[in-house]
Order: sequence, then structure tokens, then C-alpha cells
Amino acid sequence: MAEQQAQVTSVEALEAFRAQLVVYLAQMAAVLDEMTSEVLRTRGWMEDDRKRYWLQEFRNRSRKLEDARQELFNASISQMGDATSFQQMAVQRAQRDLRAVEEKLAVLKRWDRDLENRSSPLVKQMEQLHGFLTVEMGRAVAYLDQAIRALQAYRSSGPQATKPG
Repeated sequence: MAEQQAQVTSVEALEAFRAQLVVYLAQMAAVLDEMTSEVLRTRGWMEDDRKRYWLQEFRNRSRKLEDARQELFNASISQMGDATSFQQMAVQRAQRDLRAVEEKLAVLKRWDRDLENRSSPLVKQMEQLHGFLTVEMGRAVAYLDQAIRALQAYRSSGPQATKPG
């Protein structure tokens, strides 16, 4: 039986692949981190910023409604007919404004719940992918390192081409 030799022609191609894989893994880690951060920023914006804003608006408009009701009450006691209709319109406007804020808070609550329900599985998948890229692909890079070293050692210590002579 004839002895067979491995035909190692391009360790450099394997080295280039390894280098590109390392760059890809670094880029993917950055992308996954950015996506996770964006989801967390959006959650924070909805839960903190928007909720705080609309709760403050609710308090302000509730106060305006109470003020309008108090003015209506004062006007009805003083028996000013035209002024009473003006105060009634002010109360109605304040009630509409308060209902609008209540609707905004209800929508915000629904959006918050929907965002949580829809984003949680995706964030979990991103975390799993990040783990895979970090652990498993890290092992793949280490394996490529070993293979490159072994191939370089084989190529440098293998039989030299015989010179015709």
C-alpha cells in the first residue's frame, strides 16, 4: 500500500477564516447588546418617563376639574345665570381633558403589557444566541487555533519535496 500524505495547501485560508470569525463574533455581540439595550430603554421610557408624565397630567387635570366644579358651585350660589353656563362648559371641558388622560393611561398600560409579552421571548432568544456566540463559538475559535497550529507543525516537519537529480 502506498503511503498517503495530507495535502495542506493553505493554512493561511484557515487563518483568514478564523480572523473573520473573530470579527463576526465581536460584531454580533455588539449588535445583540445594542438590541437588548434598546428593548430595556423602551421599557424604561414607557414605565418611567411616559407613565410619570401621564400620571402628573392626570393630577393636574383632576385639579383643574375640581377647580372648575368649585367655580360652578360658587357661581350657582351667587345666582349668576350667564356665568353658570360658562362654568358648566368649563367643567365639561375639564371632564373631557381628564377622560383623554385616562384613555392615554389605559393605552400606555396596554402597550406596556404588550411590549413585555412580545419582547420577553425575543430577549430570551437574544440572550441564548449571545451565550451560544460567546461559549460555543469561542470553543470553535479555540479549535481553529489548535488546528492551525497542528497543520503548521505538520507542514513544517513533513517530508520535503524531493529534488530531481
